[in-house]
Amino acid sequence: MNHTILRIAIPTPLYRSFDYLPPASDAADTLQPGSRIRVPFGRRKTIGILLEVAQQSALEPARLKPALEVLDEAPVLSSDILAMTLWASAYYQHPIGDALATALPVLLRRGQAIQGAREPGWRLTQAGSQVDTDTLSRAPRQAMLIHQLRAHPQGAPRSTLEVPAEVLRRLSEKGWIESCSLTDTNADATVIASTPHTLNATQQSAVDAVTASLSEFAAFLLEGVTGSGKTEVYLQIIDTLIAQGRQTLVLVPEIGLTPQLVKRFSSRFGVPLAVLHSGLSDRERLAAWQQARSGKALIVIGTRSAIFTPLARPGLLVVDEEHDSSLKQQEGFRYSARDLAVWRARQLDIPVILGSATPSLESLFNVEHQRYQHLVLPNRTGAASLPAYEILDIRKQPLEHGLGRPLLKRIAHHLDHDGQVLLFLNRRGYAPTLVCHDCGWVAECPRCDARMTWHQREQQLRCHHCGSQRPVATSCPECQSTELRPLGQGTERVDLALAEHFPGVERLRIDRDTTRRKGELARHLEQARSGRARLLLGTQMLAKGHHFPKVTLVGILNADQGLFGTDFRSSERMAQLIVQVAGRAGRHDRAGHVAIQTHHPEHPLLQLLIRQGYPAFARAALAERAAARLPPYSHIALVRAEAARQSVPMAFLEQVRRHCEAAGETGVELWGPIPASMERRAGHFRAQLLLQAARRGDLQQLLGGLVRQLEQMKEARQVRWSVDVDPADMF
Repeated sequence: MNHTILRIAIPTPLYRSFDYLPPASDAADTLQPGSRIRVPFGRRKTIGILLEVAQQSALEPARLKPALEVLDEAPVLSSDILAMTLWASAYYQHPIGDALATALPVLLRRGQAIQGAREPGWRLTQAGSQVDTDTLSRAPRQAMLIHQLRAHPQGAPRSTLEVPAEVLRRLSEKGWIESCSLTDTNADATVIASTPHTLNATQQSAVDAVTASLSEFAAFLLEGVTGSGKTEVYLQIIDTLIAQGRQTLVLVPEIGLTPQLVKRFSSRFGVPLAVLHSGLSDRERLAAWQQARSGKALIVIGTRSAIFTPLARPGLLVVDEEHDSSLKQQEGFRYSARDLAVWRARQLDIPVILGSATPSLESLFNVEHQRYQHLVLPNRTGAASLPAYEILDIRKQPLEHGLGRPLLKRIAHHLDHDGQVLLFLNRRGYAPTLVCHDCGWVAECPRCDARMTWHQREQQLRCHHCGSQRPVATSCPECQSTELRPLGQGTERVDLALAEHFPGVERLRIDRDTTRRKGELARHLEQARSGRARLLLGTQMLAKGHHFPKVTLVGILNADQGLFGTDFRSSERMAQLIVQVAGRAGRHDRAGHVAIQTHHPEHPLLQLLIRQGYPAFARAALAERAAARLPPYSHIALVRAEAARQSVPMAFLEQVRRHCEAAGETGVELWGPIPASMERRAGHFRAQLLLQAARRGDLQQLLGGLVRQLEQMKEARQVRWSVDVDPADMF
């Protein structure tokens, strides 16, 4: 006998859905997939997503519980987001309920009604509109905020105001601003639109190619050297879509890139713009999500998770810096936002643009196999030219806190000639190692197989892997000697060295330690762009997509970190990072120079990159991958396991290997299990098993059955295990 059955995905670690009877108060024939439904689950009540209304269940109807409440009149997840998340759950081997929860804003997961949310905003009071901002020279963030709110007399969304809450509080206490609740009718998003730049021939060719495909799916790899005007290409394509009333979703890899893009887009277009990233409050994220879902926001800019944002009238997807590994989620639901963007664009029948100065080898492989169209911007715009590279051999050279004398001379020369200097070191803190000079003791993390980094200003030792920290001891815990010495350099140490060598020159350090507070990163980047700080020093936060027009010299302090990494992608990432950070030099009317310190000046990959550029490097790297049958010429997945006892993860993965062998899938090779490159992390021992296949289908077929077997394994309860398909990192 047939019954109406609700098949519901519950946010649990189980790889299955659950059947319920309809709630007594709702007609089942009106229910649609994608709606939220409150259900009893064990001893608690939770919110799930309706997958389908079925007629039969594997369980007897008498054993099924009725759902408690239907929360939505219409599906909260659109059909395309639901389909994409279901596909991603299957492909990345992640529990469906947890995957669907990821696709929803936090407040909706908790059951808040959609219509109950209003976008929080701020506006000037009458007193605030009369403030002379010239009197706020000692409070630049307050002046900046007043200028921004003057462009939005009806109020601006909180999500677009890149200032800390403290600035809002102070201006509110002065009576200059007041909070407001923005609605579709009172949100004034109009600004004075700036004039589009005149495109060069290659930019115009790229715009023409994409606009000719606006009514169908097409995937474009936009490869443009740093400073070639990729963003202007995006803007002019989006201009066409805005005229058609269609929306664009732009994905960026890091929060740090959103403020400048928001500023650039909002100054060009007088249309509502939504911003989504983890730096926003739950209410701000829900408001932006609603703007996109309703179609009010014609431009949506966000980080990785914004790929799950619904669009009422989708027209284009853009993935900026598509090579960046930050676009791959590393914990929980391990999806690639870049790859999902391509999948989603195909389902929506709209174009997708993947932009980068240093494209991933996977994307270049797809160009080679004619899956993507290749658009190339080989030259910088305007009078700017590509920087000149110079390798500085630091073998047998005295180093002062990581700075060689040749590099110091070049820094002095550029400062003397009114240039701005950017120094890159991808290591924060004062020193990566603290050692006892008398007995050789090294400060190690008690929870990881790693050394603790010394942060001198706070007088703390910190582990950058697990977050452990402790005060620096005044004497060695082994021999009680006071001869504790730092080894190696971090940005904090180099910053102090620069203060000694260039007194009176304004410096700016940008890393995770100096940009913890909300708005600090945006303020630091604005200071860097203005040229007020003549010496810039930072980690990879400075390397990606930023426009510093006054930088004439880029110094890379340690290019050797990526040359000998254990991950097969190490050299690719090294090349991308060098080219990206080098691209900050010479972006305006003055020539740029790049000085690279290295102990391995003859390294063939480094020489190839410097002499022939990233395209030649990528061709050579692809040839190496093909010879070694490594991705993208094969497909891999990692089964990871960790536990408090060292032997447990390896024993579990041995069982996993036996299950794989018993499945008889001859197209999949098994490598391991082996301990992870950092075996102990955060107090747990880690191991991994690598699965590799020439055909993606063979790998997926094996994994599909494997995860359901793992759920039932007794040994699985003793470990924390995960499956990472297309892993971005092998550690």
